[in-house]
Amino acid sequence: MTGRFITLEGGDGAGKTTQAELLTAWLEEHGRTVVRTREPGGTELGQRIREMVLHERGHVAPRAEALLYAADRAHHVETIVRPALARGEVVLQDRYIDSSVAYQGVARGLGADRVRSVSEWAADGLAPDLTVLLDLDVTAGRARVAAARGATFDRLESEAATFHEAVRRAFLDAAAAEPERFLVVDAGAAAEDVQRAIRAGVGPVVGIGAA
Repeated sequence: MTGRFITLEGGDGAGKTTQAELLTAWLEEHGRTVVRTREPGGTELGQRIREMVLHERGHVAPRAEALLYAADRAHHVETIVRPALARGEVVLQDRYIDSSVAYQGVARGLGADRVRSVSEWAADGLAPDLTVLLDLDVTAGRARVAAARGATFDRLESEAATFHEAVRRAFLDAAAAEPERFLVVDAGAAAEDVQRAIRAGVGPVVGIGAA
């Protein structure tokens, strides 16, 4: 079977990690080989970039931030994602181009079209077969992060609520513009209900019948 590329998007606290774990188990139960990965941080180089853009103290200029994410994406796609797809595997990835457009293009004010253009060039045009957008109220998402990690926030999580509201709007705008690629799921529902909705959308993409 031809490989499939599925990305998970959404704001902080939307439950991407939990849902990716549940979805991976389901896919593997149905005989699919799954490569779980993330941006940034899916490679050794990506881990170093992740540390720079999310955890090091000090200011990172917005354009530099966007270009660091693009550098990570270029290396990640070439060394992890495309080889897995060529082997016929399912790549399940936490964040991709849509995150760059939402966070750097819109919330940072660099321009959605400009950031998308750079990101697509870095990815050599690779687009997801399906993007699952876990949509959650910003206040609820920030409360989840605080409950899970206390006062430990990375640079993006520490941004003001208005920043995260802009990110959420950008994700929803992207989904409205490309409804054939996006599956929008209410991440405020119970985890099992969220997973059921995700499986219903992912199943046809990977050749699995109704869950």
